[in-house]
Amino acid sequence: MTFRKKLLLIFFATGLIQSALQAQTLSANKGHSHNDYHQNIPFLQAYFAGMGSIEADVFLLNGKLYVAHEKKEIAPDRTLNNMYLKPLATFFAQHGNRPYADTAQKLQLVIDVKEDHEHVIPALIKELAPYQRVFNNPVNKWAVKVVLSGDMPAPAQFKDYPSYIYFDGRPNIPYTNEELKHVAMISDDLGNYTKWNGKGTPTPPDSAKLSGLINAAHAMHKPFRFWATQDSPNTWIQLEKLGADWINTDHPQQLQDFLSNRSKLEYINPTPYPVYQPTYKTDGTDKKVKNVILLIGDGMGLAQIQAGLTANHGKLNIYQCSNIGFSQTRAANSDNTDSAAGATAMACGEKTNNRYIGKDASGKSITNLPDILAQYGIKSGIISSGDITDATPAAYYAHVLDREQSTNIAADLLTSHVDVLIGSNQKSFLNNPDQSLMSKLSAKQYHLSTSLANMQTTGNGKQLVLLQDADTRPIKDGRGDMLKQALVQTIHLLSQNEKGFFIMTEGAQIDYGGHANNLPYVVTELHDFDKTVAESLKFADEDGETLVIITADHETGGLSLLDASTSNGMVLGSFSTNDHTSINVPVFAYGPHAQEFKGTYQNTELYHKILNLLSK
Repeated sequence: MTFRKKLLLIFFATGLIQSALQAQTLSANKGHSHNDYHQNIPFLQAYFAGMGSIEADVFLLNGKLYVAHEKKEIAPDRTLNNMYLKPLATFFAQHGNRPYADTAQKLQLVIDVKEDHEHVIPALIKELAPYQRVFNNPVNKWAVKVVLSGDMPAPAQFKDYPSYIYFDGRPNIPYTNEELKHVAMISDDLGNYTKWNGKGTPTPPDSAKLSGLINAAHAMHKPFRFWATQDSPNTWIQLEKLGADWINTDHPQQLQDFLSNRSKLEYINPTPYPVYQPTYKTDGTDKKVKNVILLIGDGMGLAQIQAGLTANHGKLNIYQCSNIGFSQTRAANSDNTDSAAGATAMACGEKTNNRYIGKDASGKSITNLPDILAQYGIKSGIISSGDITDATPAAYYAHVLDREQSTNIAADLLTSHVDVLIGSNQKSFLNNPDQSLMSKLSAKQYHLSTSLANMQTTGNGKQLVLLQDADTRPIKDGRGDMLKQALVQTIHLLSQNEKGFFIMTEGAQIDYGGHANNLPYVVTELHDFDKTVAESLKFADEDGETLVIITADHETGGLSLLDASTSNGMVLGSFSTNDHTSINVPVFAYGPHAQEFKGTYQNTELYHKILNLLSK
C-alpha cells in the first residue's frame, strides 16, 4: 500500500473528512498566479489583481536565473531579477515596507526550480541579497515569503538553507516537526485524486478525498493548493467549498473580478417568508373577467426569478400560477428592447422604437390601454416602486419621443384617463415648466397626496400620490412594503367601481439591480415584488372575477446562476452585461381565462388579450 493510500485511510479513520464542509470565503489575495511569466504582462498583471501568490519557473544559465518554462524559451531580458525582484522591491518601498498598500494583503513569490536545485538555490540566495529588507525581515510580518517548488532538496536538508527560504510541501511526504517549520504550504496535482474536470461537482467519494487532503494540511497548520485545475468560476467555487486556501489560476484578473465582487454576486436569506396558497376555484375557467391586475417586474427574467426562488428556500408566490407563457420583447428598431418600447408594446399594442413612449415607430401618438378602457367605464391605476415618470409607468399615460422628457411625461397626465397614479419624483410635477400643472390636475379632480397614509380610498375623485424619493429607496436600504400597500389601497379604491378596474403595478428596481450587476439588490427587490403578487392572488380568490398577470418588459443584466443552495437560501450569480438582453420573459397568469396566456407570443399580445377580456 502506498503512503498516499495509507494517509487517506488515516483521514477516514480519524474523522478528518466531512461529507459537508462549511466553505470558507476567499479573497483575491488568495489567488495563486500559476506560470505567471506566461501572462501578457508578467508580475504586474497578477500584482495589480491582488494575487497573494505569484509563481515563476527558473533556469540557471551562466550564473543568472532566467524565467522560462523550457530552456528554449530563455531570453536575455527575461531574468528573475528584471521581471520580479526589482519591480517587487519598488512596490515594497512605495508601500512602507509592505507588498501592497492594503495591510490585509500579503504576498509570496513561488519560484519553481525546473532543474539542478543544488546550484539554483545558491544563485537565488545571491540574487536575493540586495533585497533582504523585502524577503528577509523577521520583524516585518509583511515581508514577502520566498517559496521554492519543483526540483527541491530532500526535507532533511531544508534546515541547511536560510530561514527565509521556504518550500512547497507534498501531502505524501511524512515531514518531521522541524521540517514543517520550513514548509510554506502543501500542494499537489488535482488529477492525482480525481477525474473531476471542474464542471459540476466532484463525486462524494472524490470530495471526501479532496477535503481529506486539505484537512490534513490544516491539521499541520499549513494552507493547501491544488494545481492543474480548470480555470472557471465553478471550479473556484468548488475548491472554496472543499476548503482550499489557494486558488490556482492562469487568469488572475478574472479571478480577482470574481472574488472581489463577491458581495454583489452572492445573496443569502436565512429566513424565508411564507407564500400564499391559492384556491384555484376560478383559475383557468371561462368566467367573465371584470378586473385585471398586471404586475411587471422590470428587468425580471427567468434567472432573476430562479434566484428569488432559491433565496426563499424553494418557494415563490409567482410560481403558484399554473398557466405560464413566454413574451418576446424585441423593439421595432432593435431586438434588445428598453423599458420604453417594451412597456409601450404592452400598454398600446404596437411595437415602437427604443426610448419612445406611447408613440408608434413613426412617432405618431397611439392610445394607451387606460384611455381605451375608460370608454367601457373601467378605471385604471398605475403604480411603481420607483419614479412614476420612468418609462414603464409612463407608457400607460404619456406620449413622448424620449423617455428622458420627465416633465413632459408628468404633464401628459392631464390628457390621460388614469384614475390612480402612485410613485416618486415629485419635482417633475410640482416644479414643472407648466407652473399651473398642479392646478390643472386639481381641476381634473386629481387629489394630491405625498404619502400613502394620506391617500384617499373612498369617493369618486382621482388620486395622484407623489411620494418622496426616499420612500422609493431600495428595499436593501429600508424602503419597506410600499409597493404592496400601494396595490392594496388602489384595489380597495377601484374595486368600488361597478364596471371593474385595470391596475398596472411595477416592481421597478429589479431592473436597477440588474443594471448595477448587484444580485442582493435584484433578489430583495424580486422578493418585495413577489409579496405584492401574493396580495393580487388573494384578491383574485376573494373576488372571483379578477385575472392576475405577472410578466416583465425585458431581462436586465444577462444573469446566470453559478451556485445555489435552496436549503440555505444562498444564490451566487454572474452578469454578462449591465444592460438589457433579448431573452424571452415569462408570463404567469392566474384567474379566469388564465389559460389564454399560455404559449409564446409577442409582447404586444398582452395588450390585445387584456383588452379583449375586459371589453366583453
